[in-house]
Amino acid sequence: MNPRLHIVLFCIVGGLVFTLPALGTGHFGLWWLSGVITVASLLPVVHAGPRNRMAQFGAIALALVGVGLVCTVSEGYLFVPEVRKYAVAELVGGTVLYLTVAAVLVGLAKLWHFSESADHEVVHRSMRWTIPMVFLAGFLYLVYYQVFGSITFYFFTQKYYPHAAELAKTMGLWFWVYQWARGSLMTLAVIPIIYSLRLRRWQAAGATGLILWILGGGAGLLVPNIYMATAQRYIHIVEIFTQNFSLGVTAVVLLRTRPARSVVNEQVACRGTTT
Repeated sequence: MNPRLHIVLFCIVGGLVFTLPALGTGHFGLWWLSGVITVASLLPVVHAGPRNRMAQFGAIALALVGVGLVCTVSEGYLFVPEVRKYAVAELVGGTVLYLTVAAVLVGLAKLWHFSESADHEVVHRSMRWTIPMVFLAGFLYLVYYQVFGSITFYFFTQKYYPHAAELAKTMGLWFWVYQWARGSLMTLAVIPIIYSLRLRRWQAAGATGLILWILGGGAGLLVPNIYMATAQRYIHIVEIFTQNFSLGVTAVVLLRTRPARSVVNEQVACRGTTT
C-alpha cells in the first residue's frame, strides 16, 4: 500500500477515537476533525521518535495527558470557575481517553511499519543540565504568556473575562509562579519526544512547537463548548499558538545541541573548498 495512504488512514482512524465524547456532547464531525489534527501533529513521533513501542506509547501518552489534559484543565480551573466541579471527572475521563488514543496510535504505527525511515543523530543535554533548562524554558514561557497573553486580553478577550485582572492581582506573585510551573510542566511532558526525535534540530523544534500548540488547545478548541463563544475559541487558538509554539521551539533549542561534525565530513568539506 502507498505510504501516503498509510498516513491518511493513520490520521482518519486515529482521529475516530477522539469522537467518543461526541456520544454525550454531539458535534461528531468537529470532534473527528480535532482528532485528525491531533493525530497528524503526532506523526513525527511515530515516524521518527522512539523505535521501541512501549517508549513510543509512553512519549505519546505523556504529551497527551501532560499537555492536552493537565495543563489545559488547570488553566480552565483558574479562569472559568464553572468548570471546577467537573475537574476531577475531566482528569479521570481524559486520562482514560488519551491512554486509549496512545495505544491505538502505537498499534497502527506497528501495523504499517512506521518509525523505520528517519535516522538522524540526536544530541541532547546531559541529565545534569536537563532540569535547569526545563525551568529556563518554563520561565521563557512565562515571558511569552505575559507578552502575547496581554495583547490578546486587552485587545480581544477582556470582555469575556471581566474578573481576570482582579484574579491575577489577588493571586499576586503566585499567579506568575503558576504559569512558570505550567510552562515547565509542558516542557517536561515533551522531553521524551525532544530527546528521541530522529530529526534535524530545526525540524524537531517545529514538530515540538506544533505538538504543544495542537495538544494545548489548538485542536480541542475547534469543538464548541458551553463556556466559550465561537469567536472566543478561535482567538484562543491563535493565542495558544503564539505561546506554545514558541515554547516548543525554545525547549528544543535549549535541550538539544547540534551534532558534532565527523572527521570524514570535515575532510570532505575541506576538499570541497580546495577544489
